[in-house]
Amino acid sequence: MSTLGHAVQIAYSATGTETLEEVAADFAEKTGAGPFVFAHHIEISTCQVNGQPASFDHSSAYGWWGEIMVELVREHTPPLGPIGSGVHHLAFIVENLDEAVTWCAGRGWPLILRACTKGGQEFVFCDARKQLGHFIEMYEGSQRLTEFYAYVRSLSEHR
Repeated sequence: MSTLGHAVQIAYSATGTETLEEVAADFAEKTGAGPFVFAHHIEISTCQVNGQPASFDHSSAYGWWGEIMVELVREHTPPLGPIGSGVHHLAFIVENLDEAVTWCAGRGWPLILRACTKGGQEFVFCDARKQLGHFIEMYEGSQRLTEFYAYVRSLSEHR
């Protein structure tokens, strides 16, 4: 088993001119995922891109799809890379963020972004696009994160 364990979320780029709500409605209609919870312009307290201070303004729609969370992500700051539409990242809850970043770097997936939300959730993106076609997002587990995942899942069970 890898240091990453199993993916807990698949995220798609929400590009285009439609609102995030319109993108989510279309995704839900086509896949059966959802319902979606929206977070617009997620507040970031600290951020580094390629080791340099930077900003990362993004909005996300979170829903449940089968056995996994799905995120529709829209980057408002210049994108981390030319990813276009399709899979943006797979997310993993890891035991030790620094060890997981080192593990990814050893596979040729360098750290591209390290950030922390205003709520205190640190997360990283490692760049696996050359080999996998998407980023790897990782964060350490917390009660708040576990509760959010459970909340989004519960919405899909009660519709």
